[in-house]
Amino acid sequence: MSEQIIMNMVSLVLGIMLFFSFILAPMIFKVLPPDNAGVFIRAIFPYYYLVNLLILGLVSGFYIFYQTFILDFYLVFTSALLFFFNLVYLMPKINKLKDERNEKAFKISHFISVVINFAQLIMLGIVLA
Repeated sequence: MSEQIIMNMVSLVLGIMLFFSFILAPMIFKVLPPDNAGVFIRAIFPYYYLVNLLILGLVSGFYIFYQTFILDFYLVFTSALLFFFNLVYLMPKINKLKDERNEKAFKISHFISVVINFAQLIMLGIVLA
């Protein structure tokens, strides 16, 4: 029973990630003027990181409770830590660099967030495989 709950929760996070990355974010920048798109992205992405962090934190808790320290646990836990890192450090840094018009550092930081996101997609895909 708990294994099915874990797989459903990991699937939920993967679905949220795919929706945000490949549908919502690109659509926001197509539909809204650049200034409004930036404001909306800044408002919605903290929730993206927080919701995924909470779900994967709960999944990690299941693994810990059942003392199941297998590869899936480490992949889920690492993904949760990366959502935490993005939420509390990288996203505020990216916003600050954008506000300061430091385009080079902004692009590098944003690229790092994209790489982290793809790494998380791969890790969670492995869990579901």
